[in-house]
Amino acid sequence: MEQEVKEKPWTGRFTESTDAFVEAFTASVTFDQRLAYFDIRGSIAHARMLAEVKVISVEECEQIIEGLEAIQQEIEEGSFNWSIALEDVHMNVESRLVAKIGDVGKKLHTGRSRNDQVATDIRLWLRSETDTILAEIDRLQEALLRLAEQEAETIMPGFTHLQTAQPVTFGHHMMAWFEMLSRDRSRLIDCRKRVNRMPLGAAALAGTTFPIDRNITARLLGFDAPSENSLDAVSDRDFSIEFTSAAALLMMHLSRFSEELILWASDPFSFIELPDSFCTGSSIMPQKKNPDVPELVRGKSGRVFGHLIGLLTLMKGQPLAYNKDNQEDKEPLFDTVDTLKGSLKVYADMMPTVVVQRENTRAAAGRGFSTATDLADYLVRAGVPFRDSHEIVGKAVRFGIEQQRDLAELTLQELQQFSAVIEQDVFEVLTLEGSVAARNHLGGTAPEQVRSAVMRARARKAEELSGASAFQDQSY
Repeated sequence: MEQEVKEKPWTGRFTESTDAFVEAFTASVTFDQRLAYFDIRGSIAHARMLAEVKVISVEECEQIIEGLEAIQQEIEEGSFNWSIALEDVHMNVESRLVAKIGDVGKKLHTGRSRNDQVATDIRLWLRSETDTILAEIDRLQEALLRLAEQEAETIMPGFTHLQTAQPVTFGHHMMAWFEMLSRDRSRLIDCRKRVNRMPLGAAALAGTTFPIDRNITARLLGFDAPSENSLDAVSDRDFSIEFTSAAALLMMHLSRFSEELILWASDPFSFIELPDSFCTGSSIMPQKKNPDVPELVRGKSGRVFGHLIGLLTLMKGQPLAYNKDNQEDKEPLFDTVDTLKGSLKVYADMMPTVVVQRENTRAAAGRGFSTATDLADYLVRAGVPFRDSHEIVGKAVRFGIEQQRDLAELTLQELQQFSAVIEQDVFEVLTLEGSVAARNHLGGTAPEQVRSAVMRARARKAEELSGASAFQDQSY
């Protein structure tokens, strides 16, 4: 019974065999074999549906399922023989099924095409990968929340234009990263809803004449619903593009995180210490400790951006319905998922081990006249129009630069030469602690607000995670 079937199932129309180079050039099995698990799950569900609508018998269905599960075991054990001559994952699996169970295996493809089959496989695979990615985002966010809570009172300079602007807290800065990831997570969840539509049953492009019930198959595979239009179901890859777009945004955020970690770990900043296990040394300079992980993540963002443009370009000129161009959708999508998962994992592993150099961050915040805005606000509260107070503080800063002293280091008499309304209480707002504490409102950098933000974020995460089980534990 187990005799390998090497002949392509579409050769009846042809009088010549495929050119050897063309065969290799057009084959996708070298990369789409990673879809095998989902291809087999889809085939099992399809077989069960065919049996339920009596297109095949229950006995034939059982034979097919038994054969497919045996093939899955072969693949997992590494004994499955992948053949480029059979083009793709679908024909390799089908050929092996026929070899194992005979002509009954040939009935499996009734009522479907490789066009709807591959579209279904990709959606099943991407749905699963999206759930894994969401879990990695959750891990990274938890690490950021712990760091934010731990460093809620740690003062550091906030920057605009990479120039010292105002004092903030390290915890507040971590919560900014947390919020970016929250939006990324939301985008992926929203994208997942559109991924979770089933193309199977659309066949090549127009549906099938067999009395299939697509709702049965969709239920078995955990899809929310079948796709509504057969032409659209097999021909569009907008769900892959949408995912890659969300991935590109997430990688952009990770790249920004990386840029800051790289700066903060450098000697001129010395705000943080990255663990040795996430850094490398130099082959020639023994003193070096290079932040390779954030540098690599920053660099890997470019390949995901490129995949997004590539997929958009792939789709932009295609008429309905399916075209061979779509074979080129998989490698960029696969690499996007691999890159994103790896980047998130390494960040989720690394962030809990970051050490904040609190004395250095505070000293840096004390330079660059970071409390200048606090002095301007003080003058406004004393009745000075803001534009006048802005000019007054600007002159005081220029004086401080000439004296090489920060505003808080100037005497009361020196400050009063710029405005007579300045009193002794001005030094309460010119301290770094006073500056951050004064911003005690929702979204502000006051330690009290940072801790409140962490509490709200934990409550949000608990709600998100309790709802996640509704779609992440899907059976086939």
